[in-house]
Amino acid sequence: MRHNWLVRFWHSFSLIGLLVGTLFFAASLTPMLVPRTFMMQGVLSGLAAAVGYGIGVFGGWLWAYLELPAPKNRVLLVTKLAAAFACGAIAVAFLWQASAWQNSIRTLMGVEPVETARPLEVGLIAALTFVILLALARLFRLTLDFISRWLQRFVPRRVSYVIGTAIAVTLFWSIADGVLFRLGLRAADASFQAVDALMEPETQRPSDPNRTGSDASLIRWDELGRQGQHYIASAPTAAQLQLFAKKPAMDPIRVYVGLRPAQTPAERAKLALEELKRTGAFDRSLLVVITPTGTGWVDPEAIDPAEYLHDGDIASVAVQYSYLASWLSLLVEPGYGAETARALFSEVYGYWTTLPRDRRPQLYLHGLSLGALSSEQSTELFEVIGDPYHGALWSGPPFPSRIWRSVTRDRDPGSPAWLPRFRDGSYVRFTSQENALAIPGAHWGPMRVVYLQYASDPITFFDYASLYRQPDWMAEPRGPDVSPALRWYPVVTFLQLLLDVATATTTPLGHGHVYAAPHYIDAWVEVTNVQDRSAADIELLKQHFRARQR
Repeated sequence: MRHNWLVRFWHSFSLIGLLVGTLFFAASLTPMLVPRTFMMQGVLSGLAAAVGYGIGVFGGWLWAYLELPAPKNRVLLVTKLAAAFACGAIAVAFLWQASAWQNSIRTLMGVEPVETARPLEVGLIAALTFVILLALARLFRLTLDFISRWLQRFVPRRVSYVIGTAIAVTLFWSIADGVLFRLGLRAADASFQAVDALMEPETQRPSDPNRTGSDASLIRWDELGRQGQHYIASAPTAAQLQLFAKKPAMDPIRVYVGLRPAQTPAERAKLALEELKRTGAFDRSLLVVITPTGTGWVDPEAIDPAEYLHDGDIASVAVQYSYLASWLSLLVEPGYGAETARALFSEVYGYWTTLPRDRRPQLYLHGLSLGALSSEQSTELFEVIGDPYHGALWSGPPFPSRIWRSVTRDRDPGSPAWLPRFRDGSYVRFTSQENALAIPGAHWGPMRVVYLQYASDPITFFDYASLYRQPDWMAEPRGPDVSPALRWYPVVTFLQLLLDVATATTTPLGHGHVYAAPHYIDAWVEVTNVQDRSAADIELLKQHFRARQR
């Protein structure tokens, strides 16, 4: 009996499915943009094998449906055994190469190479993942067969399969979306909210009345949340700026409104404007409207360099719109922060335009990751063309970003997708680890927009179309931190990029989706038109931030 069960189990597998699944498994071991742990590699490879197996099963079903000739049972058995050995050999060969492929990324990012990719662990995790997904697929098939058999009492057989498939898909999708997915999102949101409410022990409430969260502030310290408290408390002081610059400096003004002080984005934006007025932000030379990431985080690597470059004569404001991580919001609801970004810009810009032009600060926009996407959506060009703001610095622009996609698509011929040049460079320019903003013969217009992006950032370069075609950024020449061993494979590349999006912030500083202060410095110099710093001063500032990273 046991032998018969094993035989039936073996015969239940599709020959074509095993072959395609193995090829997908092997391809998934090749490098993409982000180095992987053996755990993530195992899950990815198991998923790729399951997807490949499903495609092979569908191909076999289509072959039979078209009534094409099929091999005899004995020939099929021998062929399946030969295919099993071939699949095993392919899997072992690619597992053997996995460590070299991973090291091809790690070396470019300055990460210590791994001695082994732990092929045994990867294989076991992949097998477990494959079995779980196969079990779910067979449960779907059992559900479909049950519904179809019941429907055959009322409708023709083939009609019952069409209706049964629709019902089964709806049922499983409803369970996944309505129960697992939404409950998971609620749990994630609740956990991020709980973390946001925690006050870090080293984060002290400010005593300076000009700081948000102080006794004089319109916003209570405990309402800022963890991210807001860190943003306010971590601002450099005038003494620190003066010590570095060897000249007089000011305390930079930082305003932050968390989710708790008001109920709606419009109310939070109005509160932010009043706090800006209270702190004297409109008397500074520069005002930066920041859209934070999904969790409400403002990257100090981004804003600190601007404050150093301008000796503290700068104000910035941010309003929180979510507790969720940016990558999760991007895949679920890319426009999640747009309402808050529009409300904040509308309030600040509306008041800013009432001020005399010679006595108001220069106005800039900034956002990282989901914040960059939302900041892009905060205003339309026709709304500000009569009295434009001065520029924007958007870093790690996510793949759905409308302006970024349009400019990248219409880039000058010959410029790579990961570092495009757009027309004469008077409106928008791109840069990366190496400063690429000084374009010979180019002159800035009245607005300066700079995109800071890394070629190894999957949040920027994820592409749904990679499912069936090679993305443009894979073409030569490639970015400085993209593996030369990277190749495009239908479906598999899409799955690899999907995993990379979720792990994009696990890279070293200056790669992936982790942006470094020295690279922001060049961008802020161009965006804010810094004129009073020599090349030696700029390099000294970069060295200061590099030393801070150690």
